[in-house]
Amino acid sequence: MKKIIAATIGNCVHVAGTMNFLNLAEKEGYETDFIGIALPIDAIIEKIKELNPDIVALSYRLTPEPLEKILDELKEKIADENISNITWIFGGTEPTAKVAEKTGIFTKIFYGTEDIDEVIGYLKGKDYIEEENYPRDLISRIESKYPYPILRHHLGLPTIEDTVKAIEKVAEAKVLDVISIAPDQNAQEHFFEPEKMDHRLDGAGGVPIRSEEDFRKLYDAAQRGNYPLLRCYSGTKNLIPFAKVLRETIHNAWCAVPLYWYSDLDKRGPRQVLDAIIENQQVMKWHGDRNIPVEVNESHHWSLRDAHDAIGVATAFLAAYNAKKMGVKNYIAQFMFNVPAFMAPQMDLAKMLAKIELIESLEDEDFKVYRQARAGLASFPADLNQAKGQLASSAYLSMAIKPHIYHVVGFCEAHHAANAEDIIESCKIVRGVVRNEFLGTVDMTKDLVVQKRKKELIEDAYIILDAIKSLDNNSRDPLSDPKVLAKAVEVGILDAPHLKGNPAAKGELSTRLVNGALYPYDNTEGRVLSEEERIERILYKNRIYDKKTAVV
Repeated sequence: MKKIIAATIGNCVHVAGTMNFLNLAEKEGYETDFIGIALPIDAIIEKIKELNPDIVALSYRLTPEPLEKILDELKEKIADENISNITWIFGGTEPTAKVAEKTGIFTKIFYGTEDIDEVIGYLKGKDYIEEENYPRDLISRIESKYPYPILRHHLGLPTIEDTVKAIEKVAEAKVLDVISIAPDQNAQEHFFEPEKMDHRLDGAGGVPIRSEEDFRKLYDAAQRGNYPLLRCYSGTKNLIPFAKVLRETIHNAWCAVPLYWYSDLDKRGPRQVLDAIIENQQVMKWHGDRNIPVEVNESHHWSLRDAHDAIGVATAFLAAYNAKKMGVKNYIAQFMFNVPAFMAPQMDLAKMLAKIELIESLEDEDFKVYRQARAGLASFPADLNQAKGQLASSAYLSMAIKPHIYHVVGFCEAHHAANAEDIIESCKIVRGVVRNEFLGTVDMTKDLVVQKRKKELIEDAYIILDAIKSLDNNSRDPLSDPKVLAKAVEVGILDAPHLKGNPAAKGELSTRLVNGALYPYDNTEGRVLSEEERIERILYKNRIYDKKTAVV
């Protein structure tokens, strides 16, 4: 364990920055000792002899001119006392830091403009100055910063040229760790069949990527600043060929693929539900075989269509379970807050904690879970000032689950697609929230209402999962059996109000927001249904389970 001693020098009494630095150092396993305010150089030298530290951190935040003489004295005393094997650190304002630079004493200087993630990176032994020091894969990037989350934002403007320029600006700003390329729907569905594209829709919803060279242009644009990683949606057709292109061109940081979706459920692809499940599992396996992290963006698709909270929790587990079954080693679990938009924060947090408990019950030496939090897009108002408030509010709530990745949603998205300036501003808002979070905050996860609702949701999720298992007692592993999973949608165990009229689903579920949480609802009887009662009705109706005899 390395020992750090710290003090302010001269007549400087500003200690907040020094104490924050020492707090971060303690969390990273350092032994720390704050030795005093406005200490003279002789006192610092005596403390070094007494305490034998590995690192000495000095701070001065006043007028820079007197600092020159103070540091000249320090340099002289270091030589006179033959002090060696000490790492000297300086923290101050930009003018005082420039004075410290000239002395040649300090191996690390903080100018006051650094964010917490840079400080944590330094304490972990990662000093992000040169290109080669930036981690070039997702897990290394996370480990270099955690508990500070790495930040992600999507980016896709209507032309390749505009998108390239935006990536360059964002990379140079050093506010973002991962840029998620957002291709237009033509690219996602018809990248390998350009003759099927409707070119009237070019650039709709994202950047019109038409070749591998386009992907390489985007990757090259990110090779500057803090060298953000790139990733891209998995596409909605020809998923494995598309995955190969992403790996070879942008070194895709991780794969995002659903379990049920990009099918006739959401009309974003031509596949039937059963075929989609089979192909999506193959995509998970392809990435797992190559040790590429995988996110199964499943649960929030159900919640975005107003499926009740218990379905959101159950499908979060199903997604992780299938990823593990397919050999994924590093799993990115996305937690989308504010879905539906008017959900109460307590209930929202409870839902996420229920998901976390179920998903992380799958962890072992071969399956590691990384938490990714974000705000729901529909929660952002079109008024840009209110939207900034929503971005900060949602980020603050999300920090309660201690995410490894925070997916920043641009505050402007309800008004217009985010450009470089919007992305940079949005990231800085979130960074401000995270900075305050590191000062200490109330642990909202311990709230009794939150814990009670979490327990209820876990119990309800197990009822759903057990019902899916009961669909085929002969299946060796029904929770990863594509036919069983497809049947769960066919009979309505997994359902959503927005699927009404969709022949690929049952479309019979009604839900209602009650006391800030989303429940199944019987419109005829005008009451909330318990999950047990909802499932019993479905199984009995489909002659899978007779509650009178327990068999059919």
